[in-house]
Formats: sequence, C-alpha cells, structure tokens
Amino acid sequence: MSPESEVKDNAGSGGGGETLLTDHDIYLFKQGNHFRIYRKLGAHILERGGEKGTLFAVWAPNASKVSVKGSFNGWKEDSHPLERRGDGSGIWEGFFPEVEEGDLYKYRIESGGHEVDKADPLAFHSETPPKTASLVYDLNYSWNDDEWMERRSEFNSRDSPFSIYEIHLGSWKRPDDGDYPNYREIAGDLTEYLDEMGFTHVEFMPLMEHPFYGSWGYQVTNFFAPTSRYGDPEGLMYLIDQLHQNEIGVIMDWVPSHFPSDEHGLVYFDGTHLYEYGDPRKGYHPDWDSYIFDYGREGVRNFLISNAMFWLDEYHVDGLRVDGVASMLYLDYSRDEGQWIPNKYGGRENLEAIDFLRSLNEEIYRNYPDIQMIAEESTAWPMVTCPTSVGGLGFGMKWNMGWMHDTLVYFSKDPVHRKHHHDELTFSFYYAFDENFVLSLSHDEVVYGKGSLLSKMPGDDWQKFANLRLLMGYMFAHPGKKLIFMGGEFGQWDEWDHDEDLNWELLEYPPHRGLKKWIRDLNEFYRGKPALYEKDFNPDGTEWIFSDQESSIISFLRRSEVSDDMTLVVCNFTPVTRRNYRIGVPFEGTWRERLNSDAEIYGGSGQGNLGEVETAPVPSHGRESSISLTLPPLSTIYLDADKK
Repeated sequence: MSPESEVKDNAGSGGGGETLLTDHDIYLFKQGNHFRIYRKLGAHILERGGEKGTLFAVWAPNASKVSVKGSFNGWKEDSHPLERRGDGSGIWEGFFPEVEEGDLYKYRIESGGHEVDKADPLAFHSETPPKTASLVYDLNYSWNDDEWMERRSEFNSRDSPFSIYEIHLGSWKRPDDGDYPNYREIAGDLTEYLDEMGFTHVEFMPLMEHPFYGSWGYQVTNFFAPTSRYGDPEGLMYLIDQLHQNEIGVIMDWVPSHFPSDEHGLVYFDGTHLYEYGDPRKGYHPDWDSYIFDYGREGVRNFLISNAMFWLDEYHVDGLRVDGVASMLYLDYSRDEGQWIPNKYGGRENLEAIDFLRSLNEEIYRNYPDIQMIAEESTAWPMVTCPTSVGGLGFGMKWNMGWMHDTLVYFSKDPVHRKHHHDELTFSFYYAFDENFVLSLSHDEVVYGKGSLLSKMPGDDWQKFANLRLLMGYMFAHPGKKLIFMGGEFGQWDEWDHDEDLNWELLEYPPHRGLKKWIRDLNEFYRGKPALYEKDFNPDGTEWIFSDQESSIISFLRRSEVSDDMTLVVCNFTPVTRRNYRIGVPFEGTWRERLNSDAEIYGGSGQGNLGEVETAPVPSHGRESSISLTLPPLSTIYLDADKK
C-alpha cells in the first residue's frame, strides 16, 4: 500500500477510536509528506464508545498548554484542555462529547508568559468577519457533476480552449439591498451569464476567509474555510456544482505566498514563529504588511499542500491560480540591499520555496492530472511551466505579465504614434512559446488609479470602443489562453470598486451592448475553431504573415493539428481604412470573413469585405497567391479558407 492510499484509508469519520491519527500519519507528518492532513487535524465530528462528539487536534509544538474554549463552555479557558501527544509530533488533541456541529470555538494557547486565542487553522467554516471564531462543521454535500469530472480532461487540457472570466464574487452583482451576494442565490445568474457569454472557465479571486474585505481575499486567515460573507461551505459547493453541470470550469485563486498579522490567525501561532520565518528579513513582507511561510518546515509543507489538495478533493475545483509566485522565489523581493538574507550559496533564490513549489505541483498532478496549476509569476524565472524532472517548477500554465504590460502601453498610445512603438506589440511573439502562457487582462490592471480598460484607450468615445474591440480581437488570436476581468467584456467606464457591483446599467447603451456581443461572438468562434487553441504552446501553431510598421498592421495565421485548418488574422491599429490591401495567403480559394470587430452589430462603422474574398495569382509576402482586403479602422478581422 502506498503512503497516499494508506492516508486515504485512514481518513474516515474516526470510527470508535479517540484519535484519527495513526502511526503512519505521524510518520508522514514528521516527514512533511502528509498531504491530506486536513482529514486528521482540526475539528472532526465522530463517535467514541458509542457517544457522539468532536475530536480536536492542533499542531502547536512549542505550547506549554492548549485548551478549547467556545460557545459550548461559556468561553471558559480551562474546562476543555487538550493533551500533547507523546510521539514528538507537536500535536495536541482531545475528544469532547458535548461539542456539536455549529458550536463556535477557538484554541487557547499558552507558551511561557504568552497567551492567545487562535482560530483553528484547519477549520472548515468560520464566523462572518469581523467575528473570528471557528465553527465545528462537517462538510456534507451530494455532488451532481459526475459527467463533468469524468470528462474534465477534455475541457481542461492544454490543447483545449481556455477563455477565463475572472471575478470578484462580492462585487459582480449585488442584491438590491446592497448586501453581499449569496453563493446559492448567485449561482443561477452567474452560470447563465457565463454560458450566454461563452466563457469556458471562471476564476474566482480568493474565497478563503479574510478579515479585511479590502484585501480582495489576498490576506487569508482561514485557508480551509470559504468566506462566510457569502454563505456556508455547501453553498459554494452548490455554486461550483451548477457551473460544472453547465460545462464551465472553476479556477480558484490561491495564496500560499503570505498571510496577515491578525492575532487570531497563523502569525506567532504557538508563541513562536511556527508558520512564518523567524527573521523578519526573510519572514516579513514589507509591501503587504504580512508574513511569509517557512517553506522548509515540515508542518508548513503539510499545511499548504494539504490545503491545495483540500480545494481539489472537497470542492472539485479544476485549477489553482497561485498568487505571488515571484515573491516566494526571490529572497530580495521588494527589499533593498542589506534587508534580505542570501541563501547558503550566497544567492537571492529562496531554495526552500523552490523545493516547495516543485513538491506541490508534483503532488497535485500525481493525484489530479486533469487540473491546471497556474502561476502568477511576474519575472523571467526560467522554466516555470516545465516539468520538475528537467529542472522546471512544474506548473501547467503561467500568466504572461510581459504581454499584458507591453500591450496596454501600446494601446494607450495615440494611433498616430503607434508606428514608433511597433516592437512593443510584436515583441511578445518572440517569446510566446517559452512558457505555457495565459494572456491576462486581470483585476490588477483596473485598480489603484490605472483606470478601466475602456478608459485606457485613446481617442473619442467611438475610438475608445473600437480600440477595445481591437484589443480583445487581437488577444483572442494571439497564442496563449485568455483571461478577462469582469466588466471588461462590456466596457465598464469606472475603475473596479470592490464595494460596488458592476455598472450593469451601461448595457442600456448600444456601444456597450455591441462590445458585449463582440466578446460573446469571439468566444463562440474561438471555442469552435481548434486552430485558435490547439497549439497555443507550440510554435508550429502560429505562422507570421507580415508586420507593416509604417501602417501599424500585422497579420498571422493560427493552425491546428489538421494541416488545412487555419485562421488568418489581420489587425489594423490605426483609424484609417485601408482599401485594396494585399496579403499573401498559403493557398488558393475563397477566404471568408468570419469575424470583423468593425461590424455595425458591434458598434463599428460597417467597413469590411462583404463576407468573402477570392485569391488571385499575385505573389505577396513570399507566397504565390494573395487576397485584396479592405481593412476597417481600428479593427481585427478573422478569415478562414475553402481550399481549392
């Protein structure tokens, strides 16, 4: 029996014993290889000697005394003491028959003169902030997504279409009374909207419990508990279930890079720096006023990898977007000289974090080969999406932050100046296949005074919308998976505000409705056209036609595994209509204009090619045949061919 299977076999409801922890559990825990420790630590409802109660277990190796206080004992500090196990694990545990599901509790931890009340690091549910207690809770949901789970690899493989809708659940669409949305109540609207728009996946900004709402979920105190602002854990399961039943994948934003300083959380947990590095030059994050996990400590590895497994096991998520990977990799991240500690070789790489990330990805893909681990890594760290066997970090995909930055800088330029910045547009094609990239227009680009995507575009209102349609068309054609933050799909004017829902009333106006229809039609065409996604990570899938710097025009082909399945893409980045513009094509026949961002139905001027063009035996761009096109202003057009 493998260690993993033995852990699973011992992970039941506890039977009649007092402890869930076997000798083998303790062995794996001490090795830092117990990757489902959430089934053993925390609060678990079980029977002991025919009596039902709750077993508490918590890792606090440096504590001198641990007890449980809560609603069941009037929050008394000494009436329910835990006992330290005698196996050197540092785990304290105790069984109490009178403690029932729904009871509130905290651990009272004493260490020398230090006394503190802590929420349970492995609790499955917690009070709604600003309250901070944990709840005794038994996850109990009957899933109805068997078909999705059986077929998930079809929807989730790297040669499948990925059009991701990033969402902050609390500010997507709020109830009329302005309160937070509820997981169950929003499930229908969100599923219907994503289905209507044709997105393949939704990516939730962090839903783990966090005290400060303005952190958007990135300052997590309860890693195993979905935020109770939006309802109970089964409510989130129901939401995910509904999405799966409509063939929509779910990616969860996950934050193993740091945690906040709130007293009830992980910081200084047992009177020592248990979860975080002790030296602030390594363990404190100056940008985020938070603490950095000690990735070399066995108990921390157990905690974090088990947490990733938990969301896959219990919530059926289809991928994890790992936040802040760069901050984990570099010891000098956001630090000046003298403010960081070099590694044992004198370098700036965090060797323990590198080992942790590799172990994480190996374990995840060993258990779930049909999910995706996606890195938010903002530097040029090599081989992020290469297998660990060849020295990579082992992620499945990585956000392309360089593409995002260069593209938005380019689009912010007045079109008359774009020819002088053409390389900012084309440079991404030189490294497009260095990693398995996701092209992200995320929440980070519409906060802190950066303005919305629409407001970033130059020109009058008509040109702003035309530019944004052009940008979206260009992104969907560019090799790499796609991600759009909510509101960008219909042209939100205002910067994103986490305390307000989106400006849905804008859809009363034709330009916004036209943009929304453009995104919907892009998604539909993209999902039905393997040439646009099958070889996203293979240079054979993209063929350059030409780059006209003077006129700010580019053209390229996307190809699928089928040799004659291809899509021709032409982008005109100026407001000048180009008529009789000749483009070389790979074979003779009729080239049909499948999508045109300047069509009147999208709010454009209606310039185009009347549906199709015929090739002529006129050499151009190194090819024997060519077509003559009308290139609309500020437009992306897609064409495919009926080969002769």
